[in-house]
Amino acid sequence: MAAIAARWSSPARLHPLTRRRLRFSASFSSAMAVPASAGFGWADALRVAGDVGRGDESDLSGYFRKVQICNRGMCANLIPYGITAFKNGTGLLMDGGERCWWRFVEHLRDFHDVFTIVSGNNGSNTVENVSLHSSLRTPEDRTHAIGDVIKSLGEMIPGIRNELYPVTSSYGMPSYFSLERAAAPYFGIKAYGVHMNGYVEKDGQKYLWIGKRSDSKQTYPGMLDHLVAGGLPYGISCKENIIKECEEEAGIPRSVSTNAISVGAISYMDIEGFRYKRDVLFCYDLKLPDDFVPNNEDGEVDSFKLIPVAHAANIIQRTDFFKPNCNLVIIDFLFRHGYINPDCHGYLDLLEGLRSGDCS
Repeated sequence: MAAIAARWSSPARLHPLTRRRLRFSASFSSAMAVPASAGFGWADALRVAGDVGRGDESDLSGYFRKVQICNRGMCANLIPYGITAFKNGTGLLMDGGERCWWRFVEHLRDFHDVFTIVSGNNGSNTVENVSLHSSLRTPEDRTHAIGDVIKSLGEMIPGIRNELYPVTSSYGMPSYFSLERAAAPYFGIKAYGVHMNGYVEKDGQKYLWIGKRSDSKQTYPGMLDHLVAGGLPYGISCKENIIKECEEEAGIPRSVSTNAISVGAISYMDIEGFRYKRDVLFCYDLKLPDDFVPNNEDGEVDSFKLIPVAHAANIIQRTDFFKPNCNLVIIDFLFRHGYINPDCHGYLDLLEGLRSGDCS
């Protein structure tokens, strides 16, 4: 199973974002916030975007706040679990330190043929670890069994997409089983995605194409988004996935999207309710022709706007209009294109914060 690196389980590594929060907390009250269901229009976003020069450009507090939003909670009350795999008839517990949020584990107790739950030795009901039942010997067995559990849990896991994602020890490794995309954070499974910033250069200035998500989207309806983004499903490479998403989400032909450049990754860990979300997002940049106009093909984007990079940065600093993880990918773009520089107070802390999760 995928493992949380030891450095993230120690108290010394779990508190840096908390320290940053205290350092910049005085500035956060001025940030404009909107509910998760949006409730703003392009006119609101562009009004904030165009108000450049009002604040101190070296003040990174708004960016720190966005990193913190994607990294809520501490790694306490997390229960280890693993997979019992079989090789040459010998049982081998493959437990690399995967963690499941204890509040969710309580809802797995009735599925005795799928999960083995071990309680404390002192006779208490405290769960010490969870593993998949030893009878589930193949990836297919595990995929079907956990799929049935997810169906049984019903509305406890909202936003079912019927998209299977691979569960691996780390990126590129063999899959132990496949899991419904929406269920990944409930089981503490690390998920991977691809996010692309599409930009244009005009008269020496850079502009970003920004999308506004459809109001019918299951997650973050009506909020601002990258030009292109998507989860990484089983059996497709990152580059092929970004090419596919480019066509579906922005109408970018393969002849153009093949020029997308891989520029690194960001990661985060977030605990909310029953969810323990651990994501790694592979980032891409694509320089687009001046006359290109995106056109959504799959109905997931309401509209697009081309705005100066500095204006997009202003929206991130002062509002919560962007889908939370999109903030991090655009902040990474700001670093790489020189909009955030080493003279800004907290530069290295913020840079480190973009990879607060287990990047493996």
